[in-house]
Amino acid sequence: MRRIFSALISLAVTASAAGAAERVRFAVTEIEGLEQLQTEFGPFRDKLGELTGLEIELQPVSSRTSAVEAMNSGQLEFALTGPSEYVVMHELTKAQVIVGWQRPDYFAQIVTIAGRGIDTVGDLRGKKIAFGSAGSTSTHLGPAQALSDQGLADKTDYQSMHIDRNVAIQALINGDLDAVGMSFDHLRSARKAYPEIAFFVVARGRDLPNDALMASSGVDPQTVEAVRDAFAEHGPELLSAILANTDDNQKYAQGVFQSQIEDADYDYVRAMYNTIGITTFGTFIDE
Repeated sequence: MRRIFSALISLAVTASAAGAAERVRFAVTEIEGLEQLQTEFGPFRDKLGELTGLEIELQPVSSRTSAVEAMNSGQLEFALTGPSEYVVMHELTKAQVIVGWQRPDYFAQIVTIAGRGIDTVGDLRGKKIAFGSAGSTSTHLGPAQALSDQGLADKTDYQSMHIDRNVAIQALINGDLDAVGMSFDHLRSARKAYPEIAFFVVARGRDLPNDALMASSGVDPQTVEAVRDAFAEHGPELLSAILANTDDNQKYAQGVFQSQIEDADYDYVRAMYNTIGITTFGTFIDE
């Protein structure tokens, strides 16, 4: 009788373990606080969990470096990050991009003000140009590449500096700067804030690579495929969940998910790093 009872207990424990959902942790590298992460990605977590059968835990990270450390120590399975950050995180963790999150109209520009004698990129030679945070895809690397593509070398043919975007726009208006590197969204905001100013785009880069959903090298391949398949088969549902509770995620509105993606799709970002003189990708240049 005791043997039968023990066997039943063992069978119950086995069945319970088999029925338990696999737990994975998900971070967004630009969001530090748990409350904000839950507000912006709670509905997405719930929908992805429903579609995959996974128990998804939102995990805040204090920086991209802490995300790297968490992945390397087995404490983080999935992370969403930007293109320039992906290149460094891939180098440091060997985590792979499994889904690209498209941002429509995601490209870099060099913006000046009409009527000030800067009509072509060549007119910026020797001038003062402000960029955003060092290493930013759309406000530093992308604008520098747009200038390089038209013949102006970083740190050689113009004076470059890193200034907060709002401060830089005001300095541009005041005449203290000759141009500012910014994204299309930033330019749209500037035109809304200063409708009387004739902002002029003197250079535009190509569309930038997608934000990257990365999977740690330690994640089971079947789990990776389950997540990738969810995006491939239920993209509109997941997008609706991402857009549900926040204005910040509207950058993904009208975008699509690219489930057929690989590391080589980010070689353009590596080329942008090369343009500013960085040829190895083992550190975040702004941390």
